Amino acid sequence: MKENTLYIKIDQSMDILNKKIFVRDLGTLYCADKKIEDEIKDTLFYTVDAKESKKYIFSIMKVVELVEKRYPQVLIVNLGEKDFVINYIAPSSKPPQMLEWVKAFFVGLIAFFGSAFSIMTFNTDVSVAEVFNKLYLLVTGESRPNGTVVELGYCIGLGIGITVFFNHFSRKKIQMDPTPIQIQMRSYESDINDALIKDAEREGKSIDIS
Repeated sequence: MKENTLYIKIDQSMDILNKKIFVRDLGTLYCADKKIEDEIKDTLFYTVDAKESKKYIFSIMKVVELVEKRYPQVLIVNLGEKDFVINYIAPSSKPPQMLEWVKAFFVGLIAFFGSAFSIMTFNTDVSVAEVFNKLYLLVTGESRPNGTVVELGYCIGLGIGITVFFNHFSRKKIQMDPTPIQIQMRSYESDINDALIKDAEREGKSIDIS
């Protein structure tokens, strides 16, 4: 008869820096018996043999097997993922800080000029300048094809709108909701993990019970 219950909550993906992976590194564990909980947390789960950074796909059954062998009287309840990805990051594979700043700078340049080009082509395609000129003519009775105060207001409003919409230009956010960039990055990360897990299952590379 099972005397204690162990609750396990493992995230879909995690980064590991050490070659020895313990159960406590996988996620959150809880048991009413703190002695059992601490002993399970300190149990060695897996030893990485790769010299370079590598992704490993595990099944929750591997964790269940490990705990069952040591504590057969413990009832295991999984509250997290049934398959998860461990991303081992080798110490030597971490790029220099200066290289990270250079990469971020060039990505920022590409995003800036790409966005500017997209906005300009869109405005040209829908004839925004002509629309603003007609609007200015209706309000003031004068025509200024070379530019009016409407374009200036449009440019200022566009910049303010982007700042408010992305909500990611300072540590003090306007609101606590995740930004559109964060949402897209989380969705992209989740899609990558799902693809890795499914590919590992099809190819038989997922690390399951022995």
